[in-house]
Amino acid sequence: MRLPKILEAAVLAAAICFSVGAANPNGRLYDLDHRLMCTCGCAQLLGECNHVGCTSSTQELAELRANIDKGMSDQQIFDAFVAKYGAAVLAAPPTKGFDLVAWIAPFAVFAAALAGTILLVRRWSGLRGVSTGGTQHPAQAGEEALLDPAERERRERIRRETGLDDGIEGGH
Repeated sequence: MRLPKILEAAVLAAAICFSVGAANPNGRLYDLDHRLMCTCGCAQLLGECNHVGCTSSTQELAELRANIDKGMSDQQIFDAFVAKYGAAVLAAPPTKGFDLVAWIAPFAVFAAALAGTILLVRRWSGLRGVSTGGTQHPAQAGEEALLDPAERERRERIRRETGLDDGIEGGH
């Protein structure tokens, strides 16, 4: 019986906290000015631009306050800023259309690099030519048979000189 009362109290407290934050215009200003970039070229968030006498941030913050006072929605404010300053004014690229590439590309490049590294390591480990038992792996033996005699001799000399044959040489 106590759990439903505690749950109701928690939901009510959360609703009050969210409604208080939503009613605070400075809270909304802080939220929005941290989702926009200053256009002075400093590459800082609009609310964080700390250049002394930066006219861009002063003007843009005044514009943002005026738009909030007009009752514009967040999306309307963003649209107005993008129309005036370009898409570079947004701190994060939109998650639709071609701009979605900016969200996906870093993860895709990381995944491709990881896959390439794994394949490269497997390839390199497969080129050793000698297993722990001193015999060639079947796939490499077939590969060796396709090589011309000069290339086969070069590979054998490399194996001997680098010790990849596990020291199974007769004279050393």
